[in-house]
Amino acid sequence: MATLVLDNGAYTAKIGYSQETVRVIPNCQFRSKTSRLKTFTANQLEEIKDPSGLFYILPFQKGYLVNWDVQRKVWDHLFGKEMFKVDFADTSIVITEPYFNFSSIQESMNEILFEEYQFQSVLRINSGSLSAHHYFHTKPSELCCLVVDSSFSFTHIAPYCRSKKLHEGIRRINVGGKLLTNHLKEIISYRQLHVMDETHVINQVKEDVCYVSQDFLRDMELAQMKGEENTLMRDYVLPDFSSIRKGFCKPREEMVLSGKYKTGEQILRLANERFAVPEMLFHPSDIGIQEMGIPEAIVHSVQALPEEMQPHFYQNIVLTGGNTLFPGFRERLEAELRSLVPAHLPVSILLPSNPVCYSWEGGKLLAHSPDYEEMVVTREEYEENGHCVCEDKFDI
Repeated sequence: MATLVLDNGAYTAKIGYSQETVRVIPNCQFRSKTSRLKTFTANQLEEIKDPSGLFYILPFQKGYLVNWDVQRKVWDHLFGKEMFKVDFADTSIVITEPYFNFSSIQESMNEILFEEYQFQSVLRINSGSLSAHHYFHTKPSELCCLVVDSSFSFTHIAPYCRSKKLHEGIRRINVGGKLLTNHLKEIISYRQLHVMDETHVINQVKEDVCYVSQDFLRDMELAQMKGEENTLMRDYVLPDFSSIRKGFCKPREEMVLSGKYKTGEQILRLANERFAVPEMLFHPSDIGIQEMGIPEAIVHSVQALPEEMQPHFYQNIVLTGGNTLFPGFRERLEAELRSLVPAHLPVSILLPSNPVCYSWEGGKLLAHSPDYEEMVVTREEYEENGHCVCEDKFDI
């Protein structure tokens, strides 16, 4: 029997069979300005000739799966003959969902997986649990780990001990990649160019030029310098989707510091935006979101746990999710935690080589583990007992 692992994120779905490698695919539908009537699903994004003013239709709102029609379309595409050619009668699926998911969403998901698609068996699990499984697999001597998952909708901090999650230590910060992109859209629209409709393009800008500052005030001063002294300023060439398919940063030596460019390219000049946007992960209160930053939330989470376990969590922090890819993220988090954690406790933070697919890899390992058969709910069990058998078996 084949096992399909699907880390069903609000921005991308990480999907693949447990014997194969992972593919990262947008978990949404798109409409473009040029072809108004046609809807593109998931990785059909590449077929859109002119992705300016791209309109996203997302199955998730505020991190929870609410738009089932869109999710069905994406799944039909993923499971169908163009992509994974799933033979449902002979396939088991591992699928992720957020912490503290609503039971109505869980029931709908059970119904769709078992009754519509008719998978042989299902394991619903938090992506953090898969990350923890991956971590314990690579470091078998460790008993505790703290998963910091900073992704599209929000950032979760979840402590695990011997693969069991400790509910009293789970924290959520409502700051994720979506908020960062939206904030960058707002400040660019306010300062230079109206880009409120250009989510796709500005998301690319964020990924290309933003970084986490190690000393915010010093970088702020640098960003105000004129001319050559301003080492932070970057000129970003926006795509026009005819000759330039994808935006890029102008090399330092080609930047025109005074006056205008002779070439006809559209340029965004970015200075303090580069680090002020990711700063929201550390200080959401800067833009009026009354929540803790990640370092503070980690300490808050660990302090809710038994005292003798606390040192083990600080030594085994693992970062997952797309926001951890900002340059300087790990270093800044380590520096801030160091100042918050008691001096005699060591702090150690692991940033995996691919933090986005880390939990998918954990699902792949879990699918091969001897305990897997005990964890899943089979179709027979579901048909006999309904939703309650899932509630009993899945630790959500």
